[in-house]
Amino acid sequence: TAHRAHCSNVGVTKFVKESAAGYLVEKEIKFLGDALNAPVKPFLAILGGAKVSDKINVIENLLGKVDAIIIGGAMAYTFLKAQGYKTGKSLVEEDKLDLAKSLLKKAEDKGVKFLLPIDHVIATAVDFEKKEVPAGATVKNTDGLDIEDGFMGVDAGPKSIAKFSEIVKSAKTIVWNGPLGIFEVPEFSKGTVEIAKLVAEATDKGAISVVGGGDSVSAVKKAGVDKRISHVSTGGGASLEFLEGKDLPGIAALPTK
Repeated sequence: TAHRAHCSNVGVTKFVKESAAGYLVEKEIKFLGDALNAPVKPFLAILGGAKVSDKINVIENLLGKVDAIIIGGAMAYTFLKAQGYKTGKSLVEEDKLDLAKSLLKKAEDKGVKFLLPIDHVIATAVDFEKKEVPAGATVKNTDGLDIEDGFMGVDAGPKSIAKFSEIVKSAKTIVWNGPLGIFEVPEFSKGTVEIAKLVAEATDKGAISVVGGGDSVSAVKKAGVDKRISHVSTGGGASLEFLEGKDLPGIAALPTK
């Protein structure tokens, strides 16, 4: 709740002599703060999830700090469509295509590697309520970047994972927020789980890893590697706003940082 000014985390500080963060908040600030302000290079951000609009500010803030950024999940299709690739009936934010182009240009200007999936797992239908592939639906892998009509992208393909793995293995600081596919459906969770394992391997070799966001946290647990991540953030919206570079009222209210 540090991203909101509540009476319990901001108001109370005006009425007591001494106030301080607890150890979990301290840990969040240390790992997220060090990643943003003093990262060991190369610094990699992995961002997934459904919408570019949810992560615009995070991408813009991180572009000035990271060496590489991996974009997965449905928001990758907005970037791919902005580059002229076919996206079938994948989730695309049509009103964000120009923004996607400008973010790609910013990354290029700053010399940041901007990695998108180079192949996909695609399906004709997904039952989001039951979290399963409906009977009669077709699921297959694409050869390349284009997604044919009638299909939607549901996960990163094997070539993408192989490409991403090189960058993950060479990173020394990794911040990951958001899944790389429709992670809730077991058949479409492979890309996200593979990335979780790769991040854990990099951490085993000395990288600092911070994983946040409900689905990413679920992924590292599902992959059985949550104990091998430097810090699993439970901050939710607060950690996302921290990554956007915003001042959090619940932190700003404390007398010393």
